[in-house]
Amino acid sequence: MIDLIVVNGTIATNAGTFKADIGVDDGRIVQIGGTLPEARRMVSAAGLLVLPGGVDVHTHLDAPSLNMMTADDFRSGTIAAACGGTTSLIDFCQQTPGGTLAEGLANWNGKAEGKAAIDFGYHMLIPDFNEAIAKELATLPEKGITSFKLFMSGKGGAMVDDHALMTAMTTARQCGAMVMVHAENGDAIYHLQQQYLREGKTGPKYHAETRPARAEAEATARAIALAEITGAPLYVVHVTCAEALEEIVRGKLRGAPVLAETCTHYLFLTKENLDQPGFEGAKYVFSPPARTEKDREALWLALRHNLFETVSSDHSSTRFYDQKQGGRADFTKIPNGLPGIEERLVLLYQGVVQGRITIEQFVDLASSRPARTFGLAPRKGNVAVGSDADLVLFDANAEWTIRNSDLHHAVDYSAYEGMNVRGRVVSVLLRGEVIVDNGEFCGQPGYGRFLPRARVEQ
Repeated sequence: MIDLIVVNGTIATNAGTFKADIGVDDGRIVQIGGTLPEARRMVSAAGLLVLPGGVDVHTHLDAPSLNMMTADDFRSGTIAAACGGTTSLIDFCQQTPGGTLAEGLANWNGKAEGKAAIDFGYHMLIPDFNEAIAKELATLPEKGITSFKLFMSGKGGAMVDDHALMTAMTTARQCGAMVMVHAENGDAIYHLQQQYLREGKTGPKYHAETRPARAEAEATARAIALAEITGAPLYVVHVTCAEALEEIVRGKLRGAPVLAETCTHYLFLTKENLDQPGFEGAKYVFSPPARTEKDREALWLALRHNLFETVSSDHSSTRFYDQKQGGRADFTKIPNGLPGIEERLVLLYQGVVQGRITIEQFVDLASSRPARTFGLAPRKGNVAVGSDADLVLFDANAEWTIRNSDLHHAVDYSAYEGMNVRGRVVSVLLRGEVIVDNGEFCGQPGYGRFLPRARVEQ
């Protein structure tokens, strides 16, 4: 006798859809289709798609942001993720400036312990790169952390120069890891910010004007060139625009070891969201900023042609009513980031609804390819024998309106308030346990496990 059978669903994978029952035992899928043995429990998926659990590889939970902490910690953030159909995430574990990477890892373990409702791994975010940190990087893969993030922007703060970036890339190549970059030219951005502030241009809309697409494209091209020189794999986070995308395509055509992601907010928002009455535009301050309608269309076209590895949430939530207010007199002091961990899956599914991507591409971008890219496959991101029984029962025909009051994050707004969408998460299983039932969390904070990741193939 096995633990569970999911019956009468239509399984959707990155290779196609088909009707079959799924047998689960000891947290893993043991059989798909055929005559299944008796089970202790049965879950009906009649009329629903059965998707692999979502894999969100870019989140910031309980993280520092301009001398404050993000609104969502590992409890509220992972509950929101679960309710949105995400069963695994990779969060940015941060070094404290002046501290070691080991101290940062211990700090993040303390944040997650007893709170994480879904499975999780870490990237290491490095805001204070130095020679000692460069040596310590090599110890991370043995701890299951095989990706390091550095910033090419943030002058006077986390910004690194090309020498530091090449040092990190060389170490990553040697120890089986991958460097991730926030690709914007920090010197150009700083110059423009100071110019605008001197001119009294302080409102949220100037956030986009001082971070032009060309600054992103230049840094993207430079990072790819350095990856080619060092031979190290590179992952460009949150690509926003056609200009940066062109550099990624050029790099891929040259055979450069470059991978890239975009995020749901770049698929649905534009810089016009920043230019709203009063201070409402502060809700849409994130970096790089949202771009134009033309850029939005270019990103969707890139997804259709499989040019991105992942679509992530970059969930970094700060409350509008108090935390965002710190930048009323200076747009550079508005905490960057927006919520989106719960909305990611359904927003990406709108690409299927609108005919922009196929159901197979949707599954690949939301689950399968992120898991492969970051060493979580085959256990995560698949509906396959031997994989973890992380399953999302999804009503592809449900129509509803996104309302912040219906979401589960700890922030006071959704960037997609009032948007009418089709497709809704009904139930979610994590390693065979139902953690979301009829759209509401019924799991246990602390049930989530740390996911050590495989070394990156060089």
